[in-house]
Amino acid sequence: MKVGVAGLGAMGRGMARNLAAAGLLVGVWNRTRANGEPLADELQVPLAEDATALARQCDVVITCVSADQDVLEVVGALADGVSEGDIVIDTSTIGVDTAEAAAELLRVQGAAFLDAPVTGGSEGAEAGTLQVMVGGDPDVLERVRPALAAIGSDATHFGPVGYGQRAKAVNQVMVAGIVQAISESLSFAEASGLDTERLLPVLTGGAAGSRLLERRGSRILAGDFEPGFRVALHHKDLNLCRDLLRKLDVNLPLVEMTLKHYDRLLEQGYGDEDTSALFRLKREMFQSGNRKSL
Repeated sequence: MKVGVAGLGAMGRGMARNLAAAGLLVGVWNRTRANGEPLADELQVPLAEDATALARQCDVVITCVSADQDVLEVVGALADGVSEGDIVIDTSTIGVDTAEAAAELLRVQGAAFLDAPVTGGSEGAEAGTLQVMVGGDPDVLERVRPALAAIGSDATHFGPVGYGQRAKAVNQVMVAGIVQAISESLSFAEASGLDTERLLPVLTGGAAGSRLLERRGSRILAGDFEPGFRVALHHKDLNLCRDLLRKLDVNLPLVEMTLKHYDRLLEQGYGDEDTSALFRLKREMFQSGNRKSL
């Protein structure tokens, strides 16, 4: 199996490193070439001139880009270089309609498409412990399991193309709840005068424990919001969730509240910070003269 990675942001870099360690990586590509050159040199693989050239080198390409239109552009370029039986695995978080359109672009060229969004953040991408939520042909999934095993702990099939994105939407709503709860609770703890260094191990070891609290709790309290998962990306993802919810004629207060809060963070210039930057807003509620709900 010859695997390439298209899109070398924080997630794509981690995936590429783990695929290289597994002996599967044969090439990479990034829209901004200068940002891809250091990783290509590190991993000693070619940096393709464009996505079409990468597709010609590989029989499996994993894509990891940010927005729906970006995915369609990259998949369109890959479609110009694929051969019969090749497979494109898109790990981006996009709309269901976009995933279906990408699959059709490849189908007419005789190639297969899996929509396979991931969860676990940049830490999971580096560690190779991502959870992969897959939509597409289950037989195609079985063919690429060695590649997915290199980047994640598990790859779970949920149905045809688009169902990976539906599963990811559920995940993103749950993440919103966790980020809301942690940022609000830690603001409460701080304002109460508690020794938060002593409190954090108690919280992480009890019923309120979570991976996010364990990884980010002390950094949140220290005001360190270096991104694992950026506010702007979660904002984009929750808008995709809202679209799916509208098709079900449902409005989830958690989604609407979090979008409202992220709007404020984006307006204040914090879109590139980690989602835990929501703590900035929650802390304001406890400051003198500003004790009101957000």
